[in-house]
Amino acid sequence: MALKDELEKLKIPYKRIDLGVVETAQDVSEGKLELLSNNLLQIGLEIFRNRKEVIAENIVSAIIELIHYSDKPIKNTLSDFLQEKLQYKYSHLAIVFSEVKGISIEKFFMEHKIEHVKDLLIRDELNLTEISFMTNYSSVAHLSNQFKRKTGLSPINYKQLHSKTSYRSSVEDHKMA
Repeated sequence: MALKDELEKLKIPYKRIDLGVVETAQDVSEGKLELLSNNLLQIGLEIFRNRKEVIAENIVSAIIELIHYSDKPIKNTLSDFLQEKLQYKYSHLAIVFSEVKGISIEKFFMEHKIEHVKDLLIRDELNLTEISFMTNYSSVAHLSNQFKRKTGLSPINYKQLHSKTSYRSSVEDHKMA
């Protein structure tokens, strides 16, 4: 375990290591904490010093998992999903997230949802009806309206624009070869 190795290498005594949480046996000096932080960043891990940062990152992870890696639509609402997953009242989650990230949970969720729709449109494997169902929109019209509001383009125009850009790039690459 990389975290355990780093703690031992820096002679930082710890009581326990759980998923995402380390309880130290004593206070850790700023110097050692900075060293640990730099070493962990090199292996893709980050230290969060307060509970609010941890909660905000857990919200980010839950939303990304829901949007990008789950093939099941949300059963109830986003707030119910987050409350159940993170075991906090949604009002607390919303306040903490806004405070730490400077954006509301809903806006963050919507931005990632639209990015996922963009990815699905570019892949060109699903039609708009399938994409709207897969991304939990109530209808193609609802998806199209939100997409246009966020990007300035309809999903079809976005797909066409991206296809032309991809086509031009592949033609230019072919000419260079």
